[in-house]
Amino acid sequence: MIAFGLISCGNNAEKKDNTANQSSQVGEVVYPVTITDSFGKEVTLDKEPKKIISVAPNITEMIYELGAEGKLVGRTDYCDYPKEVTNIESIGSLMTPDIEKIISLEPDLVITSTHFDKENTAKLEAAGIKIIGLYEEHDVDGVYTMMETLGKALNKQDEATKDVAAMKSTIKEVTDAVKDLEEPTVYYVVGYGEYGDFSAPENTFAGEIIKLAGGDNIVPAQDNWSYSLEALLEADPEIIIIGNGMKDGFETAEGYKELTAVKEGKVYEIDNNLIDRQGYRNAEGVMTLAKIFHPEAFQQ
Repeated sequence: MIAFGLISCGNNAEKKDNTANQSSQVGEVVYPVTITDSFGKEVTLDKEPKKIISVAPNITEMIYELGAEGKLVGRTDYCDYPKEVTNIESIGSLMTPDIEKIISLEPDLVITSTHFDKENTAKLEAAGIKIIGLYEEHDVDGVYTMMETLGKALNKQDEATKDVAAMKSTIKEVTDAVKDLEEPTVYYVVGYGEYGDFSAPENTFAGEIIKLAGGDNIVPAQDNWSYSLEALLEADPEIIIIGNGMKDGFETAEGYKELTAVKEGKVYEIDNNLIDRQGYRNAEGVMTLAKIFHPEAFQQ
């Protein structure tokens, strides 16, 4: 009986140890792993990437959100969030990155977006560098997929799962709060003045953010972002959204000061990256806009 008891205790202890080991490995990626990127390309990573380069600001933001910034050895001049990213070496501009610089940094993985052309991709692949491309054009669901794919590539699956859940929770809070409220008409200023007027149509990613926040985008679905001052004056939206630092110039520019939203003080500056850059902060963007569109729903 004693021997049986000791054996039983030993087996139980072993089972507990095994359970603990299994628990500690939940979410761990087993390499090699094959990643299917946003372009449908399959890339096999033989081991966990230790040195990575981001060639897009939104990708850089997601890397930090996943807690993988320690792997980051290169970023573009446009990668400006969070502010500590400026301590990471730059590989040049978004449109014309320095390929030789990228190669010299000896990354295990380069993560790109739509701006990275096929010629540069071929150069890096010829140098034996693995590349995945992540992007989303139309909706937030695609951002969830991007986060999950990046988490899988960087051995940050648990973090990606938590981040996606947090985004979904925030967005659901907003959509539940505004679903029965009347949508104000909204115009999002991307560009204005002598070079023309530009805004995000309803069939764009930013248009989707406006919709989720309970706004009625006055710019209908179309193939480009061009709009006209005449159309803007005719629609005369109740609310105008504009990027930080642009409000004063917009309100005093010829033609725009006649808009009702300008006269009534309903031109609101926001960090436009919250709705333009596809990433974790989009949920914050939805909440930010919703509080502008429907302040009564978020008074508590």
